[in-house]
Amino acid sequence: MEIPYTVTARPDTGLYNAKVGIWLFLASEVMLFGGLFSAYIFLRLGASHWPHHILNVPMGLFNIMVLISSSITMVLAWASLKMREFAKYRQWLGVTLFCGVLFLSVKSVEYKDKFHHYGVILKTGQEITGHLAMSEEEAVRSDVLKIKPDPENAGDFIYQLKSIFSKPEAEEKVLEIPKSEIRWWSNFVPKYNTYLATYFTMTGIHALHILGGLLVLGYFWGPGASLYRTNPEHLANRVEVAGLFWHFVDLVWIFLFPTLYLF
Repeated sequence: MEIPYTVTARPDTGLYNAKVGIWLFLASEVMLFGGLFSAYIFLRLGASHWPHHILNVPMGLFNIMVLISSSITMVLAWASLKMREFAKYRQWLGVTLFCGVLFLSVKSVEYKDKFHHYGVILKTGQEITGHLAMSEEEAVRSDVLKIKPDPENAGDFIYQLKSIFSKPEAEEKVLEIPKSEIRWWSNFVPKYNTYLATYFTMTGIHALHILGGLLVLGYFWGPGASLYRTNPEHLANRVEVAGLFWHFVDLVWIFLFPTLYLF
């Protein structure tokens, strides 16, 4: 039995079945990410202090450029199928796959940096962040750096460190913190604070969507491309549907970047 409306449009909607399905699915995705963005806004408005300047803005901006480029190549791949240029289709879809892998690679580097970045909460309520050494053997010790961070703005400590370490002639400095003065410490993981919990949740779910999109596009680049020999229009429709999902996850990142990295 042949499934109807896989190529031709339905008379009631003017769309073929798969496109109707993907738009309904994307509507549920809008509700998912809409809920996440809403939770982020309420958590931030309810917080007395919100961290700033702990994410790598150039990396996030680079990933925007990567995903925008992948959206362009996705459209070119679909257009190549519509024009029955199979070689160009695989070429452009291959570039799209490369961009997706590049995005996840950059994100993994950013995650790794967070896992190696630590924060210390002193018993006085002050917060100090940086790359911590657990013993003298793990760091080249010079003069002890004496800075009293502002508990209202822990970022001041980071800025002072940058002003020192950015000088080519400056020596490596080590800040010694007696164990008796430490209330709690952790690396930058979701349990560290509310901001990092929302950051890892939102970017992690988005990364899973990118990974899922890569699996689907990889199938259409490889085994699924065999449909071109028997029904090229059907393949073009399937690629178009996958492309709509890909454009959606690209659009989500365009909103995630300023929300998490800039404000």
